[in-house]
Amino acid sequence: MTQNFTVTGMTCGHCERAVKTAIAQLDPQAQVTIDRAANRVEIDSAQPRDALAKAIAGEGYPVSA
Repeated sequence: MTQNFTVTGMTCGHCERAVKTAIAQLDPQAQVTIDRAANRVEIDSAQPRDALAKAIAGEGYPVSA
């Protein structure tokens, strides 16, 4: 299932890698697409939405929607 999140605070490639790594630790099969300019993270994963949001927030990036 594809889920979209608004994630603020990502300013560079390191930020993107941190978010992707956090998601991969939760679901190694997840497909993650990040659009830093739009503050969007799209995740194709079977994991619950709140678990994905918690993984991203755990890296220090505020998550909404």
